[in-house]
Amino acid sequence: MDSVDPMRVFISAIELKSFSAAADRMQLTPSAVSKIVSRLEDRLGVRLINRTTRRISATPEGEAYFNG
Repeated sequence: MDSVDPMRVFISAIELKSFSAAADRMQLTPSAVSKIVSRLEDRLGVRLINRTTRRISATPEGEAYFNG
């Protein structure tokens, strides 16, 4: 997990609209994807993804980071 690029994980999650689908693509667990994105958010000091029990979506800041 240490060698995984957090930006690639974030992009996969946004493109697929799912931590589980991003985990499959990246060969990680959904929990690992969630932790990687959370650490990225902590490092940047901003929430990138809105999470619910059923889906994820990019925040406005997440959209800007995704398109940036």
